[in-house]
Amino acid sequence: MRPVLLLALLACLALASCGRAGAPSPPGPASAITYPHQYPSN
Repeated sequence: MRPVLLLALLACLALASCGRAGAPSPPGPASAITYPHQYPSN
């Protein structure tokens, strides 16, 4: 029973640490960002 609990804990920790905190931001300097808003629909 104990190895199963340890494996579940490790799986939860691995899944919890795969995301980045905060809102997504475009790469590069602010002066090079073409669309600082939503992309236009075609």
